[in-house]
Amino acid sequence: MVDSEKRVEALLVSGVKQMGGLAYKFVSPGNSGVPDRIILMPGGKIYFVELKREDGQLTNLQKRQINRIQKLDCQVDVLHGMVEVSNFLLRLQAEQLEGGAGK
Repeated sequence: MVDSEKRVEALLVSGVKQMGGLAYKFVSPGNSGVPDRIILMPGGKIYFVELKREDGQLTNLQKRQINRIQKLDCQVDVLHGMVEVSNFLLRLQAEQLEGGAGK
């Protein structure tokens, strides 16, 4: 069974919150196709995240918006399904531990 994008998004939001971060819904009037979430983590780390079901595909507009953001040297993670969201959360957790180790 393929998880809904809503369930995938709920996992991301709850995981980020548990680590002390914020997962804002990214809505930019007049700019359709922007990533779903802006993740703000302790230590000033910012992530743009586009969420998809496991079988979901980016639209051409989403691809253009992601490319625009990447041209500004900002990272955009496109996460398909629960497994990729879980792996992303593990990466955030590791980065938080690394950042805290030097402080």
